[in-house]
Amino acid sequence: MASRKIFSEEHNIFRESVRKFYEEHIVPYHSQWEKEGQVSREAWLEAGRQGLLCMTIPEEYGGLGVDKLFSVIMMEEQARAGTSGPGFGLHSEIVGPYILHYGTEEQKKKYLPKLASGEMIGAIAMTEPAAGSDLQGVKTRAVKDGDHYVINGSKTFITNGYMSDLVIVVTKTDPDAGAKGTTLFLVEADTPGFSKGRNLDKLGLKAQDTAELFFEDVRVPESAILGGEGKGFFCLMQELAWERLQIAIGATATMEAVLDETIEYTKERSAFGRSIAQFQNTKFKLAELKTEATIARTFVDDCLAKLMDDELSVETAAMAKYWCSDLENKLIDECLQLHGGYGFMWEYRVARSYADARVQRIYGGTNEIMKEIISRSL
Repeated sequence: MASRKIFSEEHNIFRESVRKFYEEHIVPYHSQWEKEGQVSREAWLEAGRQGLLCMTIPEEYGGLGVDKLFSVIMMEEQARAGTSGPGFGLHSEIVGPYILHYGTEEQKKKYLPKLASGEMIGAIAMTEPAAGSDLQGVKTRAVKDGDHYVINGSKTFITNGYMSDLVIVVTKTDPDAGAKGTTLFLVEADTPGFSKGRNLDKLGLKAQDTAELFFEDVRVPESAILGGEGKGFFCLMQELAWERLQIAIGATATMEAVLDETIEYTKERSAFGRSIAQFQNTKFKLAELKTEATIARTFVDDCLAKLMDDELSVETAAMAKYWCSDLENKLIDECLQLHGGYGFMWEYRVARSYADARVQRIYGGTNEIMKEIISRSL
């Protein structure tokens, strides 16, 4: 990969250690985790021991207090390794920052050190059986009862859900108040009435635990509210640009890795007496894909520069999420075709990436919703 101006020498040294972590502690076990439907607790604890979880959280709460580019490196190296199982990104750069930015001092001291060490695994429960991209359509209710709230409802497609110890739950405290009736709660997994359904069997992301969550008369104190009653929708909107850029980051790094492997494969594989790479169709196709991947990389790095300068807009993040995830699916499909029948075999990286990539156009808000967001600014 060409030198990227957004990263310092410190970042580059860190990348080497992260790459080593994935090669030693994740890659050798990933195929087994795909069969089991979840990664091991030990992998989370090892990531915590190496300081790779919640890195951007201040040191006083157990993090490293580093900039977001360190987390970007973590995401890129996970994508490069083709190990989609560990839900480190959501845990470290969605759950952790929500608590840091909107939590009380008591909540931060209680939860952030354990999230940073890997002792607790975090999840965020937004999606419901009848409410996906439309967050205002959430039906899970939290009703005030004295100095407690009683939560009832269900969530689905929750990343880290099956292994979660702490869940940020999106609820409606006032169904008639629209966006202002949404409240976030911090719910621990052992709270009475909170149960986990089956670990969902998905098309891709086989090693990533994704579960249904159920809340039946779950009583939580007022102190479990995150960000204030009725402030949930505001909190969610504040973080969405960064969340969506994370999808573009993973998509772009995956594209580059799959394309590099495909180029090598076409040089080694022969047909009709010469390597596949020597056919004009292959040359032209790879030239197109390399150009498109380079455009994606240039765009994402520009978004990262804007992020670091606190200038990344919601619309630009939506562009990055939609365009990079669409391109990722197209590029991997083309690479799979160049692998021939072997591309359809699960043992090949390109087949697993093909299955993993499809959901990127759906989660984080569907790409149709991204276009709606972009169009509002035109």
